[in-house]
Amino acid sequence: MKQTIALVDDDRNILTSVSMTLEQEGYTVRTYTDGESALQGMTAKPVDLAVLDIKMPRMDGMELLQRLRQRSSIPVIFLTSKDEEVDELMGLRLGADDYITKPFSQRLLLERIRALLRRNEAGKAEGSGTAPGGVMTRGDLVLDETKHQCIWKGHDIQLTVTEFLLVKALAARPGMVKSRDQLIDAAYGENIYVDDRTIDSHVKRIRKKFRVGTEEFNQIETLYGIGYRYKEQ
Repeated sequence: MKQTIALVDDDRNILTSVSMTLEQEGYTVRTYTDGESALQGMTAKPVDLAVLDIKMPRMDGMELLQRLRQRSSIPVIFLTSKDEEVDELMGLRLGADDYITKPFSQRLLLERIRALLRRNEAGKAEGSGTAPGGVMTRGDLVLDETKHQCIWKGHDIQLTVTEFLLVKALAARPGMVKSRDQLIDAAYGENIYVDDRTIDSHVKRIRKKFRVGTEEFNQIETLYGIGYRYKEQ
């Protein structure tokens, strides 16, 4: 079955050229020129991944992402302009999985889309299998890969694909320091480049999610200039 991508941008030239590229690669593409119509469309017919511009009429990309995250953990890629560094960080904190700066290479966008969809599909494939395992327990933390489920002290923590992979990479070896480069490889794969601040933003959002409705969460420690580690219990 073809995977469906939502492309949301008020620049019709981008919609036309990118949708043609994606359709040539075998994807089904649904295009929207504003956030409000995109939210309605994706609510009525869910997609496998969304590519969102930040600056749009009727509902910008930030608000659209917030609304989407209330009901879905689908992979989301932001399109930003070079002068929107703050927006990039805000997008990651709100739960975007990745961002690409305009003007962008369509080949790069295609690679990022493929990487995110592969990770998402890998999780679904594990969930449909009958093999035992796939559950990691570290004290009060339980990660179930087959269900893409994270439990902390009995609370269900809703994580995006990227956030789940980062928590898994850290919790796999408590007490061991993971550099930002190692975490980038764990979350994005070795062929995708993102900078260090992307990982920092994801970790901040992960901490915030764990702290909502639970006791103080301090299991993920920052080692300044080195990386992060999951505390041993």
